[in-house]
Amino acid sequence: MDPSRLGDAAHRGEEQPVVSFRGPLVDRFGRTHTDLRISVTDRCNLRCLYCMAAEGVEFRPHSAILSFEEIERFVRVAARLGIGKVRITGGDPLVRRGVLHLVEMLAALPEIRDLAMTTNAVLLEEYAHRLKAAGIHRLNISLDTLDRKRFEQITRRDELPRVLRGIEAACRAGFRQIKLNALAIRGRTEKEIVPLARFARDYGLELRFIEFMPLDAARQWRSDQVLPGHEILEILRENLGPIEAVVPDVPGAPASVYRFADGRGRVGVIATVTEPFCDQCGRLRLTAEGKLRNCLFATDEWDARPLLRDGGTDDEIAQLLLAAVGAKKKAHGTDTGEFAAPEQSMHQIGG
Repeated sequence: MDPSRLGDAAHRGEEQPVVSFRGPLVDRFGRTHTDLRISVTDRCNLRCLYCMAAEGVEFRPHSAILSFEEIERFVRVAARLGIGKVRITGGDPLVRRGVLHLVEMLAALPEIRDLAMTTNAVLLEEYAHRLKAAGIHRLNISLDTLDRKRFEQITRRDELPRVLRGIEAACRAGFRQIKLNALAIRGRTEKEIVPLARFARDYGLELRFIEFMPLDAARQWRSDQVLPGHEILEILRENLGPIEAVVPDVPGAPASVYRFADGRGRVGVIATVTEPFCDQCGRLRLTAEGKLRNCLFATDEWDARPLLRDGGTDDEIAQLLLAAVGAKKKAHGTDTGEFAAPEQSMHQIGG
């Protein structure tokens, strides 16, 4: 059935596709999909240069984004097809009112064995312990600098003290794992690498550097702005001593992970641009307005919202998932030049 027609069959009395609710979700290239990233809002309390315009941003009205009940239903169907890991993203998810209720709903699904959240930590001091109690296992916290003035330049907001208090609260809350995500941009990141690494080592956190990707709202990304992972590792070696590669905790994880030889912590590099990991990608994304994406850089989307709101069956939702996975490309093409940037910027797609 044409995915664009899904949702109408039930109302026309046509025979609907029969879907066996058993995983896995495997694409044409043998990649099994077990990981779903869900954006709950396109709104954020920061205005990072690489993500969102300073002014004039048009956010989706509340009526256009999925309700928590709609999200829970979608995840419930996806879980029956093999999705076991869910990450809640945004914008920043903590600006969505009532997000703790969604966490509780998803944590109650027995198939979801790993429930995580990505946040900028501005509101984390208030939410950390409640997120842990509601069912969040792991946190990823975006942090590009420890310099207050530079933080304000990057985010266009003077919020570093609140972010640091949020990180401290998260450490006290006892999450299974907390990672810091830092964007790697040539000419901007080099002097941040060592201070961030020392901070992460002191707090027992795992630091991840993510190569700058062409998902900025201003569409000013250039390939010469990418600070490659191998240069980051060399800076770490020169300043903090030897590091050695380790096997990632999760097979197919996007980061190459390294351990400091002195035993104090680990660091990862997500080299999306220079060393793509498409051959191991098992992730899907659901935007705040209900568009299913099979790649961060996808130019095609599958609209789940009509099914969720207009009487679509679980079979049809499952068929939508199967269609998206079946259409996934072999690679996104940022390293070969065979690449078309999506129309949406990062805050609209979800981290």
